[in-house]
Parts: sequence; structure tokens; C-alpha cells
Amino acid sequence: MNIVCLDMEGVLTPEIWIEFSRVSGIPELKRTTRDEPDYAKLMRFRMDILREHGLGLKQIQEVIAQIDPLPGAKEFLDELRDAAQTVILSDTFEEFAMPLLKKLGRPTIFCNALETDADGMLTGVKMRCEKSKLTTVKGLQSIGFETIAAGDSYNDLDMIFASKAGFLFRTTEKIKVEHPELPAFEEYGELLDAIKAAL
Repeated sequence: MNIVCLDMEGVLTPEIWIEFSRVSGIPELKRTTRDEPDYAKLMRFRMDILREHGLGLKQIQEVIAQIDPLPGAKEFLDELRDAAQTVILSDTFEEFAMPLLKKLGRPTIFCNALETDADGMLTGVKMRCEKSKLTTVKGLQSIGFETIAAGDSYNDLDMIFASKAGFLFRTTEKIKVEHPELPAFEEYGELLDAIKAAL
């Protein structure tokens, strides 16, 4: 039995932090896991910047409400879910993901949660588990699934390498150069064909 594990941001939706950076006019918030492999370090950096500017969860959610999935993402996901069970594994947060999932047809997601103070300022991150994408893939394998994974960032590589087939999608040139052994695609049709061939 196969299950497909997809990253969300950069694969199905725009990068939420990049969109928030654009709307808020804070260029430092463009930094993502494509740039910084250490997720804990990246989140500490983001929370410090937000606090400096007096911005909290409410302001981020207002931006997210305006974001749509990437063009063609919902159709790709619908067709993929017709072919195989699919789950989204993301380092994003429930508080960010829910409006976007509604626009994607409510797929299953395993992600994290945010901690906030009484003023709605981000104070911490409640990680679902250590190395969440790799841990989830191994967990799925332990109950009889073979996994196929696709993502775009450094934090997707563990789940890609741990799966029977793995793909990069709209990744950076740096990651492509560092991992020439991984098939890399730019179009949903190509990724869909590759996943179907691996089923």
C-alpha cells in the first residue's frame, strides 16, 4: 500500500512568510527553510522580528486569508488523491494552514501549532514531534505503507530520502546542485506522472 507525502508551502501554496514579508514590508521575513536548514533557529529569528515590529498572529492570519493555492495546485491534488492516499506533511502551523486547506479541498495535514501570549504575539512553537516529516514517514512505513514524497526545501530532504521514491518540486538551484540524484520538476503534470509511475 502506498501513501504520498507532500510538502505544502512552495508545492501547493505560496510561502506564507514570503507573502507576509511582502505585505508587511519587512524583507527579513522572506527567509524560509530554503535558505535556513535549522528550523528552530529560523523560527526564533522570525519571532524576534515580529516582536520588534509589534506584529502578532492576527496580522499574519489577515494576510493568509488573502492567499490562494498556487495555480493548478488544487487540480493536481484532486487528481493525485484519485490515484493514491495523500497526506500533507508541513512544518507550518494549524493556525496558518486551515484557511488554505479549505481552498485545497480539505486534505489531511500533519503540522505544528503556535504558542501566543495574551496579546496574540508569537512566543513559541509546539512541534508535533522531533524531525516531524521524517518521523511521520517512518511511522507510516511502520504500519505497512510504502511512502512516496515530494517537497521543495531542505526540511523535505529527510522524508524524500527515506521514501521508496522521492522528488523535488520547484526547488532552488542550490538544492538541485547539491542533490543531482533527485528528480526535480517544475510542472504539476510532470510531478503527477512521476508519482503515478512510482505507485
